[in-house]
Amino acid sequence: MAASVGLAPVRLAANPPPALRRSRILDAAAAAFPAMPLDGFDRKILDLYQRDTRLPSDRIGEQVGLSAAAVQRRLKRLREAGVIVAETATLDCRALGLGLTAIVQVDLVDESARAAHAFRDRLVARPEVQQCYGVAGEADYVLVVIVPDLAAYDAFCEACLLHDTNVRSFTTRIVLDAAKRGGPLTIPTE
Repeated sequence: MAASVGLAPVRLAANPPPALRRSRILDAAAAAFPAMPLDGFDRKILDLYQRDTRLPSDRIGEQVGLSAAAVQRRLKRLREAGVIVAETATLDCRALGLGLTAIVQVDLVDESARAAHAFRDRLVARPEVQQCYGVAGEADYVLVVIVPDLAAYDAFCEACLLHDTNVRSFTTRIVLDAAKRGGPLTIPTE
């Protein structure tokens, strides 16, 4: 099968490499779920709201130039459209006795959609897994795992990775300094 891009012909393999397959999947997903159109007011509201969800609508309205009722209507619409996914509290891991954060790269044997989704679903169900990313490159998944200590991490690996026949290998990086755990997103301009 041949496709042309610009002037140079490009050959597409009948069985493209995993990174190219993932790229096609991501492109198809982006086309299927286009971003919700946001106006300047929405962008300003989201920028303020993601920094502090306890900020009252009237205070947001003062800063963006809308009434409290208009801010509330927009927030409701943004929730219903799935732009606002959740309103959560940020907790201090160490204060809760969760002293070990590990970044784990996992390479799968079977990268088919069915096998990858089964792996992902098992890991997402684990409370230790705080973040789970399907990625392109050397690894298939990157996990952020937060546990009390090394013994708890060892138990997690034993339960989830070591005996999973679809896990070819995994690499662990222990976090020594969590300089930034997350934060507000930069809201794209119009």
